[in-house]
Amino acid sequence: MSRILIVDDEDSILKSLKRVLRLAPCTYGAKSYSLEIVDFNSPAAALEAARNEEFDLFMSDYRMPGMDGIEFLKAAKAIQPDAARLILSGYADLNALVRAVNEVGIDRFIGKPWNDYDLMSAIGQALAHRDLMLENRQLANLVRLEMGDITPEQIEAERLERIEPGITEVNWGPDGSVVLDPEFQHKG
Repeated sequence: MSRILIVDDEDSILKSLKRVLRLAPCTYGAKSYSLEIVDFNSPAAALEAARNEEFDLFMSDYRMPGMDGIEFLKAAKAIQPDAARLILSGYADLNALVRAVNEVGIDRFIGKPWNDYDLMSAIGQALAHRDLMLENRQLANLVRLEMGDITPEQIEAERLERIEPGITEVNWGPDGSVVLDPEFQHKG
């Protein structure tokens, strides 16, 4: 099951997207994807969900009050860097498209109104690309492991770092103890 988070400030768009994603087949090549959809009309609420739940793909409207889709996808990428990212827009804004590609590394820019087949194809392609990227990382780690370039512990630390950036950093006190909150470190 592939989990997709959708954010759009228009409830009618969210309903339409959910209907299409529930009813239309999502395939790419010989691979079929069953989709679980989670939707939000607030980018802030969607980011909170991204901090607590894992998603395979983020899809965002471009123009939303408070935070545009590029800012949302950039923040989502910082939380879950391996998730695919798509942006929807009713505006043919070339500068926004270039910014989305350069800053966020989006997988696809989809225009509104969308063609259902093109939308499902873009989602299938983005999920397949994500699967391939993760598989390539696993194979590269196996090669690095066999060549002695890395230990299983280092592979696990890299995996944890991707999930929660900074988790493998350790703050040492002057006495050699581990300081859990550097703000409260004794200086003396």
